Amino acid sequence: MEIIARLNVGGPATQISGVVERLDRDEFDHRLYAGHTEGDEADHLRLGGPLIRDGRESRVGEARVHPVPGLARSVRPADDLRALAHLVAEMRRFRPHVVHTRTAKAGAVGRLASRLAGVGSARVHTFHGHLLDGYFTGAKRTAYVCSERLLARVCDRLVTVGERVRDDLLAAGIGRPGQYTVIPPGVRIGPVPGREAARQDLGLPMDTPVVAYVGRLTQVKRPDRLVATAQAVLRHVPGCRFVVCGGGELREELEAAAARLPGSLLLTGWRSDTETIYSAADVVLLTSDNEGTPLTLIEAGMAGTPAVATRVGSVAEVVLDGRTGLLAGRDPAELARHVVRLLRDPALAREMGEAARRWTTSAFPVERLVSDTEALYRAAARTAPRLPSHEVMEVNG
Repeated sequence: MEIIARLNVGGPATQISGVVERLDRDEFDHRLYAGHTEGDEADHLRLGGPLIRDGRESRVGEARVHPVPGLARSVRPADDLRALAHLVAEMRRFRPHVVHTRTAKAGAVGRLASRLAGVGSARVHTFHGHLLDGYFTGAKRTAYVCSERLLARVCDRLVTVGERVRDDLLAAGIGRPGQYTVIPPGVRIGPVPGREAARQDLGLPMDTPVVAYVGRLTQVKRPDRLVATAQAVLRHVPGCRFVVCGGGELREELEAAAARLPGSLLLTGWRSDTETIYSAADVVLLTSDNEGTPLTLIEAGMAGTPAVATRVGSVAEVVLDGRTGLLAGRDPAELARHVVRLLRDPALAREMGEAARRWTTSAFPVERLVSDTEALYRAAARTAPRLPSHEVMEVNG
């Protein structure tokens, strides 16, 4: 039983799709439970994933998505209790060997539900990143750390998408080393169009330097740093175009910045064919304060495009500094210097892009993700403290 707060466009939903579409159905009876997206979040099922709707039913490939009433990203006590009660009832009906939760909100509600259901499931939680930096400060950060420390105590396995993410969580006192398993993302991109076709699709001239950003327009991703970096680059490469593919609560701020930089900043909104964006770009830029193991950089590498990125989270496990791209601190001037270097040296950019293609396709295939996940489920199921049926009935009573 796999639980996630919402299937918004991003790494967790993409990873879930890759797994549930390829799990060995003869061995695993896998059920996916998800809440709903909110506000201006893009829904993975509507944009990027296969979608079949029949009343309230959705599917990722052949797997049905079971809706969880009340489950979403925001904290709302009444809705959270409704989601908790629903999950407890579902667990008692399904009696899963493994309960696998992803992301903070679903991790809290799902693990608590597993305790209350009393069906003896092994508990696995995946951190696709963490909220230690860039999200909360002060009392909120302390509350998050304390809650994750407590939740880790009732968890059998903790999974991270990168070694640095694991090390950060351990440094914060969350879990024990022996609980952790690192399972990097697995990615498969669609056919990559040629550069000329990609640029024609986006309305970009062939002889113009292009820098791409793909991701959510939210505070932790620092779109303000993206704009500052663009301004610095434009002072050295005046004809450069910045293509921004994504959406979020800060979209209006980016639109205002685009008006101040006429012709230099192109906002495409969310697109399912991100391969077109990568192919059209000379460089892919990431400006975040915090990341797990960002799929956009893996996808860019698979498309043969070098990256310039902030050295946060497990980014350095994707972008090999000086080999497949360039890493920097959080200073827009430093990011801009790296971007300008690659724009002015196309041979170096091509060399890094080819190295990125070789590295990402060998290190992050979706087949490896599925194999790792199946091994995790087998190991967790072997240690699940299953209860006899009569004990489950007593718990239900």
